[in-house]
Amino acid sequence: MQKAIITLLLLAACIIQSPACTSFLVGKKASTDGSTFITYNQDSFGMYGSLGLYPAARHPKGTMRRIVDGDTNHFLGYIPEAETTYSVVGNINEHQVSVMETTFGGREELVDTAGTIDYVSLMTIALQRSKTAREAIAVMTTLTQKHGYASSGESFSIADPNEVWILEMIGKGPEEKGTVWVAIRIPDDCIAVHANQSRIHKFNLKDKANVMYSKDVISFARKKGYFKGKDADFSFADAYAPADFSAIRICEARAWSFFNKWVDGMEKYLPYADGKHIKTAETMPLYFKPRKPLSLHDLMVSMRDHFENTPFAIQGDAGAGLYDMPYRPSPLFFTHNGRKYFNERPISTMQTASTMIAQMRRNLPNAIGGILWFGNDDPNMVAYTPVYCCAQRIPACYAPETANDVTFSWESAFWVCNWVANMTYPRYSMLFPSLEKQRDALEAAYINNQKNVEQKAIGLYNSNPKEAATFLTDYSVNC
Repeated sequence: MQKAIITLLLLAACIIQSPACTSFLVGKKASTDGSTFITYNQDSFGMYGSLGLYPAARHPKGTMRRIVDGDTNHFLGYIPEAETTYSVVGNINEHQVSVMETTFGGREELVDTAGTIDYVSLMTIALQRSKTAREAIAVMTTLTQKHGYASSGESFSIADPNEVWILEMIGKGPEEKGTVWVAIRIPDDCIAVHANQSRIHKFNLKDKANVMYSKDVISFARKKGYFKGKDADFSFADAYAPADFSAIRICEARAWSFFNKWVDGMEKYLPYADGKHIKTAETMPLYFKPRKPLSLHDLMVSMRDHFENTPFAIQGDAGAGLYDMPYRPSPLFFTHNGRKYFNERPISTMQTASTMIAQMRRNLPNAIGGILWFGNDDPNMVAYTPVYCCAQRIPACYAPETANDVTFSWESAFWVCNWVANMTYPRYSMLFPSLEKQRDALEAAYINNQKNVEQKAIGLYNSNPKEAATFLTDYSVNC
């Protein structure tokens, strides 16, 4: 049985490819309780989802850090290690700084094949070295400038308890070290999203408080022939990741669907999101003010979106089958009888390895305020469980040592949740209601228990912060 499961997984990884990942961002005045949020559906066929732990450490001066590409596992080189590094669990650190991403790719010729730092390593390093979102941006842009950037174009969500930022970055190609980049602070009362397509277009070159960018972001585009015109008309996305139908319908449509849940008037941007009117449609803005503040539960619901109640809905057509399945396990693009077709690519998808929501709160001590709500596999099929940023150990079901992409284990949340989901998909309308009921009951219990758990943690923290960390670690593992 194990051999058969592994063989099917590897075949799927080989023959089915899709743009990966979706990330939401919520400012502190756009949430119901003053939290900042960023989210991440880590989508990739064949990837094993786990939760890493990097304890805080002191390193002797002169220590070098070995960099291995997080996607390919290839050795890239060494960089100087920081003398002090902070504790990191998954995508959040002990200071409530969180970093997540989606890959937009962009111009292929700008990948630096000699670069030393890939995007996966860059996120972890930034978390280990930063106490604020602005510090994380400085770490990421400075390191890639000095050591070279080994990945393609990326959109990064970067947040702390006070600020939420989108950083978009791309290399300069194999002949020139460094990156060109722009970082935009999302207004406190707004929400944003990115989903594998660059979303920063024009930006205010004079707004030093809320906009940061590399000094050559425009001049480099001019030099490469990507842009002509006035500086004020420069669009990062148009220059470095020009959109085609796929970039809009497969990627930006997901962004539109998230906004459509929470922002009035989004039908205005349907001609943009459908991908058929790239040259004439009005570009969808980077962020909007929602009609109401969003809760943690609202974000969980949004991560499970399949374009329901929109023109892109995929339930009810022939592809949904007898049991109205909101998934399409075939490739995104395919040819039949000489004609090209495509499947919609929703936010919630069966190839999710890990899904997470980082919650940061400025009214609590860091150890209590920062939570990574984590799950393995399709967010529609799993309950998000709380893992506090002060966690001293990883739950065994999420730990990298428990299993991997070719080693099955019933102790692994990744394998168990995939098994349950794969049993549910073919009989979706029949089986999913039972799964949904259990999923929602678990999440409601965690959310409703949060206040009591944190009141106890605060009492412990006031007398002994280490006891509070131990208590919250045990609670996270139990959940």
